[in-house]
Amino acid sequence: MQAQQLPTHRGWSWLKEGFALWRRSPALLTFLAFGYLLVLVLVSVVPFIGQPVASLMMPILSLGVLNGCRAVDNGRKVGPDILFSGFKGNAQALLTIGGLYLGASLLVLMLTTLIDGGILLKVMTGNRVEDSASADPRITGALLLAIALSTPVMMAYWFAPILAGWWKLPPTKALFFSFYACLRNWRPFLAFGIALMVFGALIPGILLGVIGLISPSLAGMLSIPLPLIMIPVVFASFYINARDVFGLPPDVLPR
Repeated sequence: MQAQQLPTHRGWSWLKEGFALWRRSPALLTFLAFGYLLVLVLVSVVPFIGQPVASLMMPILSLGVLNGCRAVDNGRKVGPDILFSGFKGNAQALLTIGGLYLGASLLVLMLTTLIDGGILLKVMTGNRVEDSASADPRITGALLLAIALSTPVMMAYWFAPILAGWWKLPPTKALFFSFYACLRNWRPFLAFGIALMVFGALIPGILLGVIGLISPSLAGMLSIPLPLIMIPVVFASFYINARDVFGLPPDVLPR
C-alpha cells in the first residue's frame, strides 16, 4: 500500500468516472448512498446517544458503500446487505476512527466558542438560539475558524475507513496515512471540489432556473430526480479517488 501522487487533471475525472460507475448499477448504488444517509438519520434522532452513535457508525457504513462500489467495479453481483459489510471488516478499528473523528469535531466546535461565545456550538448540536444571536457578526469568524480547523480533520478521516477496512491498518496509522495522502494530492482534490461545485450545484442550478422561467412546474419535477442521481454519483466518485490514490488490495470482499 502506497499513496500515489496524482496529477491535477485526475480530480476533474473522478466525478465523471463516478457517474460511469453509477450507470453500471444505478439501483444498487442509489440504495447504498441513501441507505447510508437514512441509517445515520434514524440513529441520530435517538435521544441522548443517537448523534454519538451515528458518528461511531459512519466509518463502518462508509466502508459498506465503498464495498458496494468496489463490487460493481469488479463486476460482482451483490445485494443491498453489502451496506452493512463494514461490520465484517476490522469493525473495532472503524469504530475507533469514528470516535476519534467525533472527538476532533467536538474539539473544533469547542474552540469556536472562543470567538462567538458558543453560538455555533449550540446551532451544530441542535440547541435553540435566539434570533438576535443567530445574526451575531461573530458567527462569521467562528465559521471561518471551524472550516480552517476541520479541514485537516476531514483529511485525516477521508481515506481512513478503507485503510482500516481493506488494508487492516490500526486507527492511528489509517488516520495518518489518510492525511498524508490528501496533503500529497491537494491539487486533484482542489480540482475535484471545483468540479463538484460546477457540475453538482452551479450548472444544475442555472438549468433549473432557466427552465423555471419557462415552466415552473417542469423545473419542480426535474429538481426531484437530480439528488437521486447526484448523491450516489458523488459517493461513487469517493471510491474512484480512493482507488486512484491507494489502488485495491488483492483480497476478496466480505460476503
